Amino acid sequence: MTKLFEKKLGSQEIYKGKVFTITSDDVELSDGYKSKREIVHHSGGVVIVAEKDNKIFFVEQYRYATNQALYELPAGKLDKKGEDVLSAAKRELEEETGYNAENWESLGYIWTSPGFCTEKLYLFKATNLTFKGQHLDEGEILNYHSFEKEEVFNKIKTGEINDAKTICALMRAYKL
Repeated sequence: MTKLFEKKLGSQEIYKGKVFTITSDDVELSDGYKSKREIVHHSGGVVIVAEKDNKIFFVEQYRYATNQALYELPAGKLDKKGEDVLSAAKRELEEETGYNAENWESLGYIWTSPGFCTEKLYLFKATNLTFKGQHLDEGEILNYHSFEKEEVFNKIKTGEINDAKTICALMRAYKL
């Protein structure tokens, strides 16, 4: 069986923004072939399946890159590299929905686009929720919704919910 790896020979930062940086890396593949990789470096984030009374909480927000508003689970980026992911999930749930959760279950993580991006999203399920009050970040504009589980799965089937992180987290939470 072939050992699969790529060795970084060099790297040059070609873009540095608020949310991510991009590098152009020279690599050597496991067969000796030399190539280039353009990598988007992202601090990662959290996604929360928050459930209360058989309803799942969603946010609806406009996503400029898609030119439309999307239904998504509450989520957010890690504020800094190495931030505790459970603390980040608790922060994001309260910011976006106004709820705190007593019970938290880790659902693992996903790589969003491993062909070119380091973004790693940590998935959680939150239950036993108590409303404390929503407090969105500056510039964060969204609508809050809650849907019955069956309605959520129908929205996925009909293409009304197309956000990949949302679908992945729901698959893990409900073992579909």
